Amino acid sequence: MALTEVYWDHHIPLPKLAPVQAKVTVALVALLCFINSYDGDFVFDDSEAIVNNKDLRPATPLNNIWSNDFWGTNLSSNSSHKSYRPLTVLTFRLNYLVAGGLHPVGFHVLNIILHAVISALMIDVFAVLIGGLAYDEKGRILNHAPKTSLLAAIFFAAHPVHTESVAGIVGRADLLCALFFQLSFLTYCKAFNKGRYLTRVLLFSLLLCAAAMLCKEQGITVLVSELVRMGLLTRLGLMGLGGLLMLYARWRIMGTGPPAFTEVDNPASFAENIILRIVNYNYYYSLNAWLLLCPWWLCFDWSMGCVPLIKSATDWRIVWLLLLWCILVGLISQALCSQDSQRRRTLTLGLVLLVVPFLPASNIFFRVGFVIAERVLYLSSAGYCLLLAYSLGHCCYHNKKLLCVMVLALLCVYVVRCALRSHQWRSEQSLFTSALSVCPLNAKVHYNVGKNLADRGNTTPAITYYREAVRLHPTYVHAMNNLGNILKEKNELVEAEQLLSKAVSIQPDFAAAWMNLGIVQNSLQKFEEAEKSYWNAIRFRRKYPDCYYNLGRLYADQNRHLDALNAWRNATVLKPDHSLAWNNMVILLDNTGNLGQAELIGREALRVLPNDHTIMFSLANVLGKLQKYEESEGFFLHALRINPNAASCHGNLAVLYHRWGKLELAKKHYELSLKLDPEAPGTRDNYNMLRRKLDQLKRSTP
Repeated sequence: MALTEVYWDHHIPLPKLAPVQAKVTVALVALLCFINSYDGDFVFDDSEAIVNNKDLRPATPLNNIWSNDFWGTNLSSNSSHKSYRPLTVLTFRLNYLVAGGLHPVGFHVLNIILHAVISALMIDVFAVLIGGLAYDEKGRILNHAPKTSLLAAIFFAAHPVHTESVAGIVGRADLLCALFFQLSFLTYCKAFNKGRYLTRVLLFSLLLCAAAMLCKEQGITVLVSELVRMGLLTRLGLMGLGGLLMLYARWRIMGTGPPAFTEVDNPASFAENIILRIVNYNYYYSLNAWLLLCPWWLCFDWSMGCVPLIKSATDWRIVWLLLLWCILVGLISQALCSQDSQRRRTLTLGLVLLVVPFLPASNIFFRVGFVIAERVLYLSSAGYCLLLAYSLGHCCYHNKKLLCVMVLALLCVYVVRCALRSHQWRSEQSLFTSALSVCPLNAKVHYNVGKNLADRGNTTPAITYYREAVRLHPTYVHAMNNLGNILKEKNELVEAEQLLSKAVSIQPDFAAAWMNLGIVQNSLQKFEEAEKSYWNAIRFRRKYPDCYYNLGRLYADQNRHLDALNAWRNATVLKPDHSLAWNNMVILLDNTGNLGQAELIGREALRVLPNDHTIMFSLANVLGKLQKYEESEGFFLHALRINPNAASCHGNLAVLYHRWGKLELAKKHYELSLKLDPEAPGTRDNYNMLRRKLDQLKRSTP
C-alpha cells in the first residue's frame, strides 16, 4: 500500500515541519483569514435557521430536532426544505445554552475554530492521497509528501470561497460535515493496519459517515472516496451495504420525496428540453470551477437572473463549459494513462475529492434549490487545493524562485480576499450591498438591500430597490408585498392596492399579501373587499393571529363590536402574548361602557403579559371610571416605572388625581404630561381647569 518519498515534494518552497508544527501553522493561517468575522451579526439565512428556529430554545423538547428540518419545520410539512441536519442544529442549541441566548459571537467563534481544525486535519488527508498508506512502529500514518500536503492544506485554510461556510453561521453544516468526512476517511485508512480489528474499525468509520450525513447530506460521499481505495471484497461489501442503508434511511426521513423547488430557485432545471438543461448545468459547473480558480467575485445568492440561461448554440458562454471539459478530460487522461504511478495516484484521488463531494449539488440525481452556492464547494475545494499544490510542485521544479514568488503571491491574495469578504459577512448591510456589483441582475439582491434599508427605517431608498427587484423579476411577489407595505405607510394607498392585488393574483395562497391588501382596502374604506381579503389570508394560513387582529380593527371601524371582540379573542388564543389584541379588547369594552368586562379582560391580559405598560394604562383607565382609585393609581405608577416618558399616562393619572381630589398630585402630572407633549389633546384644558379650581380654593381660604 505504501509509496516511496514523492519525488516532487522537495521542490515545494516550504520548510519540512514536524507533524504538530505543520498542523499548528495551518490552523493559524485559517484563524488569520477569518478571525475578523468573530463578532459579526446573524445575517441572511441565519435569521431562519437560528434566530427564528424554535428548536434552539431550551423550552422546546430536544426530540424535535430529530423530526424537524434544518430550519425548524416538521419534515412531514409541505413547506419543509427536507434538509435533515439534526447534529448541526444540536450544536446551535448548545451555543444558545452556553451563551444564555442568541449572542452571535459564540456561534462565529465555534465556526472559526472548526475551520482551523478541519484545515489542520487536511494535512493527514492529503498525506494519504498523495503519498499512500505507510505506518510507523506505533501504527501512525507516515507522510511521504510533507511539503506538498502542507502547501495544499494552507491553500485550503486560506481559500476565500470558504467565507460563506465560516463567516455565515449556517455554514456550520458544511464545517461539521467536512470534519466527520475527514474522521471517517482517516478511520477507514487505519483499517488497513488493524488486522483482526478490521470489522470494528470499518463499522466506526461508517458511524462517522452517518454523523457527517446528519450534519449535511454531502457526508454520504465519503463512502465513494473510500470505495475508490477498496481492495478486499469484505470491505467493499460492508461499506457498500452501510451506504445503501444510510441512503434508505435518509430517503424515508425525507418522506420518500424530494423537496419542491420553484423555477426561481433553479431555472436551469425548468428549461424547455433536456439538452438545454444539460448545457446550463454544465455552465453552472464551469462557474463553480471559476470560483475555485479565481474567488474574487463572491455573492451570497446567485439566483433570480444573476446567471441568465443559455438558450441557443450561439451564446458565447458555451466556450466556458467547453473549456472546463477540455481541462477535465486532460486531467483524467493524465490520471489514467500516465506512466508515472505517483502522478496517476495524485491526479486520480485529487479529481475524486474535487468531483465526488460536489455530486449532490450537481442536479444529476435530483433537482437542487440553488443555481450556485459557494458553501457546497467547501469539501470540493480540498480536491482543487491538492491539484493546485501538485501543479505548483510538479510544473515549476526547474525554477524554485519563481515557484516561491507564485506561492507567496497567491497566499497573500487569498488572505486579503478572505479578510475583505469576512468583513462583508459581518452585517447584512455590507453583505447585501457587496452583491450589487457581482450580480446586478439578481432581483433577490435588490430585494434584500431594500429590506435591510426598510428595517433600518430608510424607506425612501428601500422603495427604489424594491422597484428594481420587481422590474428585474415582474412576478416577485415578496418584493411587491414589501413595496406595497411601505407605500401603505406613506399613504400611497392606490398604488399599494394595485401591487398587493397583483401579488395575490400571481400567488393566490400568499397569506401575508392578502392580509396587507385587506389593511389597504380598509384604509380606502372598501370594507367588503377588505373583509374578503382578511378571510382569504386566514383560509391560506389558519393560525394567523395578526390577521385576526386586523380583522377585528375592521369590524371595530364598522361598529360591529361583537365581531371585533371575537376576532381579537381569536388572535389572543393563537398568540397569547398578542398585546395589541388584548389592549384593543379592553379599550373597546371601556368605550362601550362594559367596564366590568373590560376589567376582567385587562386582568386576564396582565396575567399573560405582566409587564405590558399599555395594558396597565388601559386597565387603570377602566378602574378609575369604576372609582377604584387606589388600584388605578397603582397600575398608572407601575406603567410609568416601565415607560416614564409616556405623556398620555401622566395626563390620565393627573385626571385620576383630579377626580380623587388629590389636586397637587394632579397638577404635578398635568405639568409632566405637557412638558413631554405640549400638544396633548385635552390635557391643557384640564390643567387650566385645575388651576382655576386651585385659585378659587386659595381665595376662599381665610
